[in-house]
Amino acid sequence: MMTNEAIQEGYPSDQFSTFSSQNSKINYTYNKIREVKSYRVGELFSAYRDILWDDGRHKYNVSSFIGEIDEILLGERFSAFDQSTLDNLIGTLRQRGNSNATINRKMAALSKLLRKAYKMGDIHSLPEFRRQKERAGRIRFLEREEEARLFAAIKSRSEDAYRLSVFLVDTGCRLGEALGLIWNDIQEHRVSFWITKSGRSRTIPMTERVKEVIKLPPAEGRRPKGPFTQLSQAQFRAIWNDAKAEVGLGADDQVVPHILRHTCASRLVQGGIDIRRVQMWLGHQTLSMTMRYAHLATNDLDGCVVVLEKPRGEQPAGNAESSLFSSPVTTPSAKRKQTDEGASAKAPPKATRKSSKAK
Repeated sequence: MMTNEAIQEGYPSDQFSTFSSQNSKINYTYNKIREVKSYRVGELFSAYRDILWDDGRHKYNVSSFIGEIDEILLGERFSAFDQSTLDNLIGTLRQRGNSNATINRKMAALSKLLRKAYKMGDIHSLPEFRRQKERAGRIRFLEREEEARLFAAIKSRSEDAYRLSVFLVDTGCRLGEALGLIWNDIQEHRVSFWITKSGRSRTIPMTERVKEVIKLPPAEGRRPKGPFTQLSQAQFRAIWNDAKAEVGLGADDQVVPHILRHTCASRLVQGGIDIRRVQMWLGHQTLSMTMRYAHLATNDLDGCVVVLEKPRGEQPAGNAESSLFSSPVTTPSAKRKQTDEGASAKAPPKATRKSSKAK
């Protein structure tokens, strides 16, 4: 048991001290007092980056985001990240021309870092991170003619880059997912993606031309680890940029390799594939991400034009069952109505009851 002198001096101990009275017994614990330290955002990132983010392009982008945030905060050290600091940070990013979508990505990285620091006891309070409202922008995708011209220019520069381009547009996978493929990921008529952005693996069937482009031409020496491992992202992007400039698309900043994923999704939706299957094909974590392409599924609305173009007098007065958009499944109320009408039509008329007063 600790002495009174040790308690008065604040002597650190993990032992329990017991004080008794006639009616109660109270246990007290004396823990070591921890010094409150302050850190820069950059220092926290250096401490936890390898724990929170895998190596790759995303980690590189996060490093850039945190570096910019540390620069805006002028390298300020803090033990608590308050709400006013966060609000000023967002305001500065917006003044620099950052869109809400870009701000959300940067704040997501900062939030992840600060939550880790909070759990580890490096900081003792967190602000409330609120997602900025993003506007749904136009989704650019390649027309068939644009694809043909662009792929021809790519093929003239690199056969491997051409094979990769075809694979990307027909599978809709991300560039990193394709480059990370190994031969064991390809079985018969299907390809499996294990290293994905969402962390969820998926397997999809291959088109005929994808089956062709994953076949490597015979070559001397050691076989590559996968169908596209001989290329890096930087090499492919350099070939892509040169080719798109040649075919007159150099000024279009949306014509990046990721447009092939948009193109695949758009073609699936326009071809009548339902949104849920498109979500599974692309590997979207939430359906809301796939819903960006839902407006392209306009076939169900074609009948509206017929109604609008006909004068009112020429339009059929059909019931719900003859509607262009009615469900082929008859509703219970409609079935009940049909049954009642059928029964009344078959039943013989009831005899009129004679009045008891009639003579």
